[in-house]
Amino acid sequence: MEAVTLSSINTARSRIGDAIHLSPCQLSHHLSERIGLPIYLKLENLQRTGSFKERGALNKLLTLSPEERERGVIAASAGNHAQGVAFHATRLGIRSQIVMPQATPLVKVVSTRGFGAEVVLHGANYDEACEEALNRCTQEGLTFIHPFDDPVVIAGQGTIGLELLEQVPDLEAVVVPIGGGGLISGVACALKERNPKIRVIGVEPEKLPSMLRAREAGMPVTIAPQATIADGIAVRRAGDVTLPLVSRYVDEIVTVDDEEIASAILMLLEQEKNPR
Repeated sequence: MEAVTLSSINTARSRIGDAIHLSPCQLSHHLSERIGLPIYLKLENLQRTGSFKERGALNKLLTLSPEERERGVIAASAGNHAQGVAFHATRLGIRSQIVMPQATPLVKVVSTRGFGAEVVLHGANYDEACEEALNRCTQEGLTFIHPFDDPVVIAGQGTIGLELLEQVPDLEAVVVPIGGGGLISGVACALKERNPKIRVIGVEPEKLPSMLRAREAGMPVTIAPQATIADGIAVRRAGDVTLPLVSRYVDEIVTVDDEEIASAILMLLEQEKNPR
């Protein structure tokens, strides 16, 4: 399996090129005043589908052989990964199927279909949707685009780290959310290989700290399902590819409860909705 390295992340950046928006890294006056230090926000919500997930999905799609493109791709997701795969697959002329849990909010289902994917609703949760996607992958000869546990996907997400180094040259610490670990693995590798002094701090929902438990156990462990407001990072098991990268490059993992997450969302809506 291909390794995630600074070289592979640089290659990913060249590969995805202008198809991915160079999102601004904006100084937050409100947060900076509260904390007493300059705090910047990397605005990946300004990507076409509203999420960084496009980076990894596109990098993976661009590495497919002509035969794989012809057969099509499949993914399991309840939201951001689904839309990233759907949008760029359609743009590249690749047929895509997305298996989403039956309880997926209608707005996400409609959006994914709107980007050109065939949406299949299956299962009560992500795990069941993923199992169905893997079955269809085998039966129909499709290529599975994993949301986080794939070195090519991770390298795509790591392009954010390269941008951060250029946008904030005196960067001292970066805080990154953790679900399965794809984003933080790529970003941390890019940052630490260029400047080992930068601290990388991961944040997980208190109810589903799968990466924290994996680091404690020294191996991925499956934790019990829990409902959390942070549904986009509600992953029960850390990745086999991401765990070693997180163990190597991430300095600290902290957890936050749903009340803290809700308060942060409200603050961002109230204070950061207009650049100033």
